[in-house]
Amino acid sequence: MTKEQGLDKGMQLRSGPLQLNFSDTYRSARIPDAYERLLLEVMRGNQNLFVRKDEIEAAWKWCDQLIAGWKKSGDAPKPYAAGSWGPMSSIALITRDGRSWYGDI
Repeated sequence: MTKEQGLDKGMQLRSGPLQLNFSDTYRSARIPDAYERLLLEVMRGNQNLFVRKDEIEAAWKWCDQLIAGWKKSGDAPKPYAAGSWGPMSSIALITRDGRSWYGDI
């Protein structure tokens, strides 16, 4: 089941294959971008797509702990090429437990 595209469709579902290429699947339909949807929800007074202040604070608390850990260890996030599986050190991280990433690396 996939959601019918469009702001006027609500949560109507349709049966069919999962097609992630919306331009091919919905050739005649104009699909609004994410900001357009958010602005419409603001005008409607619907806050369901927005996070509360305490959720943001909890997320930053979690992120601050990661940043503090990197500073304490003298380490930093490893750069890697866009579209890749991540830094080479990620392979070592998972293989030391006898596991591996799926797919071609």
